[in-house]
Amino acid sequence: MDLIKSVDQNIGVNPDKYFKDTLFRSDALLLGINCLEPGQIQAAHSHQDQDKFYYVVEGEGHFLLGDELQLAAAGDVIWAPAGLRHGVENQGKKRLTILIGIAPSP
Repeated sequence: MDLIKSVDQNIGVNPDKYFKDTLFRSDALLLGINCLEPGQIQAAHSHQDQDKFYYVVEGEGHFLLGDELQLAAAGDVIWAPAGLRHGVENQGKKRLTILIGIAPSP
């Protein structure tokens, strides 16, 4: 079992929709990478029974948290507790790379 993974080696591009890759998954937690190219969006949604966090690895994004749109950049952590509507948009000129965690795992 691989217990160490490199974020850099799991970054990717999907021209049609933002890129997603799962790093680790158990019943308790899903940990993954999302990469949004300029103009790409993760549509607003919610997880009724799951908490979610985003950690911005590189770039910056506009994060919808409930009814508020907030800008977050590399080094910021964003919290979306269970039931809170959330999403993200890359309005910048560089790739937005975020580490995401969802607990319990979907």
